[in-house]
Amino acid sequence: MKQATVVILAAGRGTRMRSATPKLAHDLCGRPLLHWPIAAAREAGAARIVAVLSVQQPLSEIVPDDVLSVTQAAPDGTGGAVLAARAQIGGSGTVIVLAGDVPLVDPGFLTALHAEHEGSGAAATMVTIRLDDPSGYGRVVRGADGEVERVVETKNDGEATPAELELREVNTGVFAFEPSALFDALGNVEPVGGEIYLPGVLPLIRAAGGHIATYEARDSALLLGVNDRAQLAQVRAQAQRRIQERHMLAGVTIVEPASTSIDIAVQIAPDTVIEPCTQLIGDTRVGAGATIGPHTTVIDSLLGDGVRVVHSHLHDCELRAGAAVGPFAYLRPGALLRERAKAGTFVEIKNSDIGAGTKVPHLSYVGDADIGEDTNLGAGSITANYDGFAKHRTTIGARVRGGVDTSYIAPVTVGDDSWTAAGSVITGDIPSGALGVARARQRNVDGYAERRNDAKDA
Repeated sequence: MKQATVVILAAGRGTRMRSATPKLAHDLCGRPLLHWPIAAAREAGAARIVAVLSVQQPLSEIVPDDVLSVTQAAPDGTGGAVLAARAQIGGSGTVIVLAGDVPLVDPGFLTALHAEHEGSGAAATMVTIRLDDPSGYGRVVRGADGEVERVVETKNDGEATPAELELREVNTGVFAFEPSALFDALGNVEPVGGEIYLPGVLPLIRAAGGHIATYEARDSALLLGVNDRAQLAQVRAQAQRRIQERHMLAGVTIVEPASTSIDIAVQIAPDTVIEPCTQLIGDTRVGAGATIGPHTTVIDSLLGDGVRVVHSHLHDCELRAGAAVGPFAYLRPGALLRERAKAGTFVEIKNSDIGAGTKVPHLSYVGDADIGEDTNLGAGSITANYDGFAKHRTTIGARVRGGVDTSYIAPVTVGDDSWTAAGSVITGDIPSGALGVARARQRNVDGYAERRNDAKDA
């Protein structure tokens, strides 16, 4: 497809989405709807990709830098959208036109369509499909010689005859054209209700002596469109099936695909197991031999070989080889667990560097801290990083043994091989090898319970 231009019609109104967000900006598995056909065209090797936008749907901010964009000033139909892109299309090569709301079109399909069109010598090739229920689709009408004569729209009563409504071959809205034949005909298409329909060029091209070919799609899912949120859910199910199948064929075990969600950009190495009810979102990368889930969400994070994450939520963090998280842990942006480190049950970590082999086993909060290797923080450890005006860092060395219910009031430094006594509130630095004790001496009040009972009786 080195000489092909792919025109993506992104000017649809999308009002059935019932959303302030433009239809083609809605997310599909970590990528806006518009980006799916763009990615397919790019991977198929298109020389140019042109997105036709509308003034009603501001999408220019999400159009990738390598894609040309033009604005269709008025909502004058699919033919009007192609006319708006004429200057960007040029006069040579093949022009492939498809809608921006058919995200499951893949590179192989576009490559095959391009080869079929150029091999047939046709002036136009229309992609069709045969449906058991073609309701709502334009029907393909063929002549006695089998050639395509026209497309009959069926949106309004009376547009098609009863015989035409019985036809099962429908127009998918995907075409390949020879540019001069396209624009010679497009300039002469009569508007219908103020709109120029792209299929209107077909009888004009045929009348001018051009051959009209068809390319029948075998997989109807390739051309599923999105006009409302119910259809978006249907397309998402198909996209998830393909994403997960790709990972499984590459050596990843997905225990329960129906309860698993994996975004398109996620990378997973072989021999990793994705347990049920797990979401891998955004730019997440998972190494080999890891176990993720069940009931885990990982967003924009880097997980190394052999990590294990159970019943936890991770966002913009890094786990190096052999690290373990959960259950019920929350790792926030900037959390780094080095090799074999552990964040255990009901632990929250943010913007902190946890050293190799270090354990934060349970019921703890670590924020804005640097902790050395092979340290163990007791249950209920807290780094108090905020003094009411600014945040400060806590530095805890290697091989430290923190007692339960220890609070570290930042900024504070705890030296290597040191200890803290249980229940301490550490406000000053602890030298290496020392024991930090910061709590009131225990005092027992004898007879206290008896005195309380006497006071109550009185």
